[in-house]
Amino acid sequence: MSGRTMLMTPVWLKRAMLTFVAVALGMSWLAQGTLLTDLMLYQEDVLFLSVQHIELTLVSGGLAILIGIPVGIILTRGPIRGVSEAVMQVLNIGTTIPTLAVLALSMTFLGIGTLPALFALWLASLLYIVRNTYSGLISVSSALLEAARGIGMTPWQILTKVEIPNALFVIFAGVRTALTINIGTVPLAFLIGGGGLGELIFTGIDLNETTMMLAGAIPTALLAIVVDTLIAGIAFVLIPRGVNPLR
Repeated sequence: MSGRTMLMTPVWLKRAMLTFVAVALGMSWLAQGTLLTDLMLYQEDVLFLSVQHIELTLVSGGLAILIGIPVGIILTRGPIRGVSEAVMQVLNIGTTIPTLAVLALSMTFLGIGTLPALFALWLASLLYIVRNTYSGLISVSSALLEAARGIGMTPWQILTKVEIPNALFVIFAGVRTALTINIGTVPLAFLIGGGGLGELIFTGIDLNETTMMLAGAIPTALLAIVVDTLIAGIAFVLIPRGVNPLR
């Protein structure tokens, strides 16, 4: 491959290629010993718990996206923009309080199981999306906004055709951060009966079973890498070329 072609390769694709190579080398290393054989003993548990893990991430992360992006947009509109930082400080509670404490508090009001876990994960993911949506929108060039008003575009048209397209890169960065952190936090849901790969991780720690712990930790790390790469790929496709620094 020529140097010119390498320079034109998208950043997210390079990251995906490096990730694939790293995983391949890691699996090759595991195959040389007995660890891979031992991990295969937990393959049914890993598959079952991975589905739970993904479901928790999709539901809590999806709700954070559906709520966070509109809230971020609203905070940039009219008089509400003046109290936006105060609202951000309230939302910041979700990241300031340790996740275990949020889980404990949500368990107190919502009981034990999936529901309090989803609430805590949603709260922990919300700020990143709201903050990045807000930051991306207010950073849109005032010259672009003036030009849009000058040609008679309505506020809705300006939002959908000028502001959001130019803020998409920052918004996607918030979504990537939120979902990656969400996946890494989901194992804690096991502590309140929420399921997920945390069952293998924490049970392995309690029993001093390193293989069981790794059977949960390795898929969790791989899920985070896959989701991060997937969101980066979606961003590369959806974000207009002129405002996408990855192109």
